Amino acid sequence: MHIAVAGNIGSGKTTLTGLLAKHFDWDTSYEDVESNPYLHSFYGDMQRWSFNLQIYFLNSRFRQIIEIHKNEKSVIQDRTIYEDAYIFAPNLHSMNLMSTRDFENYSALFELISSFIKAPDLLIYLKSSVPTLVKQIQKRGRDYEASIRLDYLKSLNERYEAWISKYKLGKLLTIEVDNINFADDPKDLGMVIDKINAELFGLF
Repeated sequence: MHIAVAGNIGSGKTTLTGLLAKHFDWDTSYEDVESNPYLHSFYGDMQRWSFNLQIYFLNSRFRQIIEIHKNEKSVIQDRTIYEDAYIFAPNLHSMNLMSTRDFENYSALFELISSFIKAPDLLIYLKSSVPTLVKQIQKRGRDYEASIRLDYLKSLNERYEAWISKYKLGKLLTIEVDNINFADDPKDLGMVIDKINAELFGLF
């Protein structure tokens, strides 16, 4: 099986991916953050580096999907290829941080790639308010994320909600994270696990 965790910056995707992998004995496929050669540059000058960053992510996630489908074990993926195409790239374009020429080029490449891939068996969406996102971003203290603007997070959140409301590619589980703490509270993690069991295996 291919399980994927989707959500805005700071929603807890990486944390939940690790916890679920440990519980279910799934392999993991993490977003390429530490070795990404464009992230620091992008947050310093979004307009200059937006296209480069999005192409890098598109290539990286396409490779991830190929590896996931080669894997004999179930794999849980931290962020999906769809979030790049339906949320991050169009958001950059609408904020005039990516030119129309670059956005159309990117979109055409995604359309081609998407014709070769299969959607996850289960998409877990972590729904979060902007204040919760900000708190989590500050807590983890990544230098390059210190300059993220509130309006940027807000516009991403709006696009996430629009995308999820129309998502029909496979099973979808929405987890509202504002009032739970699956990282530190076993009961909250247990609740999430129960919901996943119900979706994947029909267990309650």
